Amino acid sequence: MRKLPLVTNHIYHIFNKAIDNKPIFLDRRILQRTIDSINYYGNYKTQVRLSHFLNWSIKRKNQYLKDSANKSKNLINLLSYCLMPNHYHLLLEQKSDNGISKFMGNFQNSISRYINTVSNRKGYVFQGQFKAVIIETNEQLIHVSRYIHLNPYSSFFVKNIEDLKQFKWSSLNEYISRQKILCDIDLILSNFKNGNDYWEFVENQAEYQRKLEEIKHLTLE
Repeated sequence: MRKLPLVTNHIYHIFNKAIDNKPIFLDRRILQRTIDSINYYGNYKTQVRLSHFLNWSIKRKNQYLKDSANKSKNLINLLSYCLMPNHYHLLLEQKSDNGISKFMGNFQNSISRYINTVSNRKGYVFQGQFKAVIIETNEQLIHVSRYIHLNPYSSFFVKNIEDLKQFKWSSLNEYISRQKILCDIDLILSNFKNGNDYWEFVENQAEYQRKLEEIKHLTLE
């Protein structure tokens, strides 16, 4: 039983790690499948199989998801995300009762099966149940989004702060360019003048967050 109830119309920082901290998100096929699964499973009712959905063009996928959203309420609203080698971060708003739990169950099960198939392995992939932290204030919301987007840099996966803009497996570029692809960027960006203003907000915390991450690793050694 989850200690923290997941309440509709509330926002949560969702995250989980791979078992033994194994690097599961390195293969481009797995990364792209993960992005597609996030897109697919956020819908309340899917009338097509995931295997069929994946074979469609981007235009057809987007039209299908738009039509489905008009017919039924989505399970979740994705605000931001980041895929790291051994873990993921999602910022989700629950849009239907039990929406996050249903979405995460489908998402983690689907990705686990795919990773096991690609890697020719069996067994669990993630460290049990996903973790969830409720977002209680607007200030917390924008700071968590920044924390998520800085993850590749603070973890030294991306060495140069400018290279963070080109990191493909997070939603940062959607915010900088103000182009909605997977995420609903309006809620967070309403706190900023434009995408560049948001980038300055992210960049200003970069070295401090990286230093904290470095200290954490030194403490654990």
